[in-house]
Amino acid sequence: MSSIYKVLTEEEWEHAISLGYVETKLDNDDGFIHLSTSKQLALTLHLYFKNSKKVILLEIDQNAIENKIVFEEAKSGSRLGKFAHLYGKLLIKNVKKEWTLKRNGFDLPKKVLAESEE
Repeated sequence: MSSIYKVLTEEEWEHAISLGYVETKLDNDDGFIHLSTSKQLALTLHLYFKNSKKVILLEIDQNAIENKIVFEEAKSGSRLGKFAHLYGKLLIKNVKKEWTLKRNGFDLPKKVLAESEE
């Protein structure tokens, strides 16, 4: 099973740490937590974070939340395929790893890039 990821702004990550769980306006508006596979990350970064100088990439412990994840077709015309949507809270304790990505076209970690070629 490939890993799933959540991208946050630095402010969203700081807010999540203070709450103990991830909460963003987009996720609240849509009623679920948006997640991406490694193959979906590049376009996610381009579409939703192109004005950010830095973002936080979270690798999620999928086993801890698998009963709350539904893979659903994108509702946006600019995205294709099924996306992981978490119906419930994404707790900080369910984050396996975090990276700070700086704007350089957002250099993804080697682990993530390698997985996208599987």
